[in-house]
Amino acid sequence: MARSPSAPAPSAVAFSGGTDSALVLAAAVRALGPADVLAVTADSASLAAVELAGARRIAAELGVRHLTPETGELAEPGYAANGRQRCYFCKTTVLTTIAEVAVAHGFPALATGTNADDAVDPFRPGIRAGDELGVHTPLRTLGLSKEDVRAIARRWGLAWADKPAAPCLASRVRYGIPITTATLARIEQAESVVRAALDERGLRYRDVRVRDLGGTARIELDAAVAAEVHDDPRLLDAVRTLGFTDAAVSSFRSGALNHEPD
Repeated sequence: MARSPSAPAPSAVAFSGGTDSALVLAAAVRALGPADVLAVTADSASLAAVELAGARRIAAELGVRHLTPETGELAEPGYAANGRQRCYFCKTTVLTTIAEVAVAHGFPALATGTNADDAVDPFRPGIRAGDELGVHTPLRTLGLSKEDVRAIARRWGLAWADKPAAPCLASRVRYGIPITTATLARIEQAESVVRAALDERGLRYRDVRVRDLGGTARIELDAAVAAEVHDDPRLLDAVRTLGFTDAAVSSFRSGALNHEPD
């Protein structure tokens, strides 16, 4: 059956698996139906395997087709050099790949989960990349903050409404330290080791980051958890055995490396 000229066009969503892009995906399904929505997740070295698995689950729950093309941002010198514009080079590469995949499958419109808070964050050069490529940002357009997104997701009964933020693994690497596959893999492994150690102790936690400071690791945890394990030799040694020269525990601060001086 031919589509009515007034009917909304099929839409693709650049789907990281996080709360913001998941809400955009869920809203698209509500508006268009799952057959007219495509989720596309960049299968990248900077995306933790646990996050990709979570994205697959959410897409399956929503009943949408889910594609996971590999992306080549590590081959982009501006990304690998890890300067303060790293995210711009990353998003340019990733969103270009996602848009090409979406168009090839009949989905010319592409949306991201950029929200209104992101739009005023001074450390988000990747937003400019999306704007240059003409992607849609419905949450930003509607002025929806992160808390607005979570509130809507709760109202809709979505299980992942309060899922902690999970930025890419490259965001854990101090600016100026080159981004490599090995660097990202070590961070992913270190965070997995930390979670396993916290689980073994029966500690409840929300945010876990392992920052690569140039050989040494800073393990950032929720303040109460950090106080509990700050001198735990098993935890620190487990991280050191991955090749870090030293490791220390600190309280979690979102985007901590963005606030370091050049």
